[in-house]
This record gives sequence, C-alpha cells and structure tokens, in this order.
Amino acid sequence: MEIIEKAPAKINLGLDVLYKREDGYHELEMVMSSVDLADRLTFETLPEDKIIVETNKAFLPIDKRNNVYQAAAILKERCGIKEGIKISITKNIPVAAGLGGGSTDCAAALRGMNRLWDLNLSLEELVAMGIKVGTDVPYCLYGTTSFISGKGEIVQSLIPMPQCWVVLVKPQISVSTRKIFQQLKAEELPHPDMRKLSEAILNQDYASMIQYMGNNMEDVTIPKHPVVQQIKDRMLKYGADVALMSGSGPTVFALCRKHSRAQRIVNGLKGFCEEVYLVRTLK
Repeated sequence: MEIIEKAPAKINLGLDVLYKREDGYHELEMVMSSVDLADRLTFETLPEDKIIVETNKAFLPIDKRNNVYQAAAILKERCGIKEGIKISITKNIPVAAGLGGGSTDCAAALRGMNRLWDLNLSLEELVAMGIKVGTDVPYCLYGTTSFISGKGEIVQSLIPMPQCWVVLVKPQISVSTRKIFQQLKAEELPHPDMRKLSEAILNQDYASMIQYMGNNMEDVTIPKHPVVQQIKDRMLKYGADVALMSGSGPTVFALCRKHSRAQRIVNGLKGFCEEVYLVRTLK
C-alpha cells in the first residue's frame, strides 16, 4: 500500500524570543500560519525492518541526520513496529529558509505513518514524538494558524488568518537557526505583542494584524545578512501591506490583499533573487 501526505510551509506572522531557559532552550511566543507551498511525502511498507528515505534534493541527508528518518525511528520504536518503511520526499519548500521545511516534513511523516499502520495515535501523542525532533514540529502537526509558546510545544489553535496573497523570497544564503539563537541576547531585543496579534486574527482584523506583526530575530539576522533588509525594502516599495522575515530567516514574506500588488512584488524581486514564490494562505 502507498499513501501520500502534503507538508505545507509555515510563516511566522510574529516571533518573540523572551528569554533563555534553564534547559538551554529559549522561551518563545509565536504566531504561525501555513501557506500553499508544500513538500510531498509518499509512504510504502517494506517487509524488511529498515527505514529508507529518498529525496529529490541530492544535498539533503537521508540517514539519521534527516528529520523524517528520526521521526520514523521514534514512531517505530514507540509503537513496536517491526515492518520497514520507505519514505520518498519531493521537496518544493526551500531548505534552511525559515519556512519550517524539515519540521513540516517530520509532521507529515508522523501523520502518514499513523495512517499507513492504522495506529490511531492522537494528535497529542504525535506532538510528544515530534517535539523530540524539532520545536516547530508540534505547530506543523496542528497546521492551522496558531499561537505557540514554551519552546514550541504549546500550541493553541486560533482561526485561519485573514485570507491574502503571500510573496516568499529566499536569497541565496542559508541561516543556521542554532547559531542565531546562540548569538542573540533576548533582554536587548524589542518584544512584539503576540497576544494582540492573536486577538487581531481572532477578530479577522487584517489592518490590526499587520500592525502587531513582528519578529525580534530580525535584529540578529539582518546585521549579519543585510540582503534580508534589502528584500523587505523592495517589497514595501512595490506595494506590500507588510514585509517580515520568517523564523530565523533568510526568507522574507510580503502580505497583500490585492493580487495585482502581489504580482508586482514578484516581478520586482525576480531579478534580485532566484527563489520567488506567489502563494495563498491556507484556510
């Protein structure tokens, strides 16, 4: 039997790093939403007890360093599965981009294996496994616009953000989330109000949502990678309602209510960066 799972990219409408915790992680408050740029995972059972991961991107690891491989190993051990599995990943989401590509693939892997083997695991059980692989995995399992806290494991679903067009632009650099976290000093950063941002979404108030959007990791990433600010400036120049870095970067996204403005941003950025995507928010 073969089954397929879609793994949509996420954007951070808001990200606030509050402080460093005693366990070494950072306490976070975030608001995330998903967009219709997605990877695709295909699952097949194997008679031999092994895990095989394939991908269309030659530079990605397919061994124990891969998030999907890790998720498969955790689930098989947790559920006592002696059957093998082959997982094929078609990557469409840029890698190391702040769009949660590895995390959403991990979440899709957990959902897919849950279906493939008729395990009937609850969302909470999948989240408990997913957090062992990455702090964005719990959100990716929920999928809908959400308020996230703790180190990423506490997810409160909101309602879908107001529908709009999203332009994603990834410059030709990669950013290590781990290194950015190591270098930031939370007490010196501005702190956008994630509660008011969540409230604006619940009220479907697009103008207020834009007002309260913010990402204090920009203060760490942009000085090291000025191209992020250059992309933001160009997006605003071409008519974006708002432009913000997603996660630790380097991808920047613009929101537009009007398709014509979104298309203008795409046309204006295509000559500046190779990876430019025009997508919609997910309902």
